[in-house]
Amino acid sequence: MTLLHLHLLSDSTGETLEMITNAALAQFDDAEVIRHFWPMVRSMQHLDRIVEELSTHPGLVLYTLVNDDTRRRLEERCRALGLPHVAPLDTVTAALEDRLGEEAKGRPGRQHMMDDAYFARVDAIQFTIAHDDGIAAEDWEQADIVLAGVSRSSKTPTSIYLANRGFKVANIPLVVESPPPASLFQLQHPMVVGLTTAPRRLVEIRRNRLLSLNEKTETAYVDEERVEREVAFARRMFADNGWPVIDVTRRSIEETAAAVIKLFNERRARAGMAGAGTKPI
Repeated sequence: MTLLHLHLLSDSTGETLEMITNAALAQFDDAEVIRHFWPMVRSMQHLDRIVEELSTHPGLVLYTLVNDDTRRRLEERCRALGLPHVAPLDTVTAALEDRLGEEAKGRPGRQHMMDDAYFARVDAIQFTIAHDDGIAAEDWEQADIVLAGVSRSSKTPTSIYLANRGFKVANIPLVVESPPPASLFQLQHPMVVGLTTAPRRLVEIRRNRLLSLNEKTETAYVDEERVEREVAFARRMFADNGWPVIDVTRRSIEETAAAVIKLFNERRARAGMAGAGTKPI
């Protein structure tokens, strides 16, 4: 197995570069990679200290640096050391410049500027955290999206992911013995989405959860017949109310969130609402 030292340099938080890298590395099952992460590289002095590490641990260099001087210095040092270096956003930026007929602004961390969209995202995260697991039903009408499903159907992590995309989300557990408040069925503004999963898979997830908490695994919570009734109860509720349903059995959180956003945008488009589309990050 080949060992690769992977150096990630960014003049901002490095979040975008990490996402690109993770997506690419996912295509290699047996890759042994040691990452060296260098965010907020905004001075020559900082860059020179990093170059020392590049020479000590040579490997592949990926970078998102918009300052011409810093970028040029890095590229010169990489060439001198014989290191491959790639700026993964260059092709996309060049294509956008060509089609839009203007040059990119070249400001470090521009996507993280504290503009209206940034504060809207902060509000969405705060709202979502405050309305987890059926809390504050009186505010559900203010949500963009309401996720409903039985316990351990990935409601909370999906809600948090959507909140980071700028959506205000409430999530509601569906329990056979304790039906949700009547206000859930009267919501007008938010889109209610049902999350469902295969009962057998749900039992496995619940068992693992109980094991992680050092609790007994032989309870009604993981009884297959009872879980099947729970899932059937939830699906019947979804059908009775005409809510769209997403089966999360074989979906990652990101895939579930993408499906929710697609439903949300389609709903906005049908309603003729302005600004349909994924909210800004």
